[in-house]
Amino acid sequence: MAITQGVGEAKRSTNSSTVVWLTPRGDSPGAESRDHDRRQRFRLVQKHKRFDPHLLVVPVGSTIEFPNLDPFFHNVFSLFEGKRFDLGLYEAGTTRGIVFDRPGVSYIFCNIHPEMSAIVIAVRSPYYGVSEKSGEITIPNVLPGRYLLQVWHESASPEVL
Repeated sequence: MAITQGVGEAKRSTNSSTVVWLTPRGDSPGAESRDHDRRQRFRLVQKHKRFDPHLLVVPVGSTIEFPNLDPFFHNVFSLFEGKRFDLGLYEAGTTRGIVFDRPGVSYIFCNIHPEMSAIVIAVRSPYYGVSEKSGEITIPNVLPGRYLLQVWHESASPEVL
């Protein structure tokens, strides 16, 4: 089963920064997915003094690689509520990575280029989706069961949601 939610006609591009995820509850058949090996590899590319993509959602336990495709040094770090880390200074053409081993929102920056920023959301669920520019969100392959629905938006505080 897939869950799709549209938010109406999109008039602003901010619709594309909404994240929705489902956390299995209790003895729900979907709860078995919590223990599923969700270790995956993702990439947050540094190119033209930007991170791409700007917003990345990963299951807890995933590794994110930060390849430096620019012709100069970068220093990727995060000091906020999610995963705290500092990958140190590294040169063009190299890659460093880190495991996101706890849930939360991590705001990612470059210590050398203050205009660079990205957001990584690590979730304890295989069921998540990021809105398209149209505002539509699809969460594929959801098993029947009971779930806690969680929503995050880049420009909204948690209290508003």
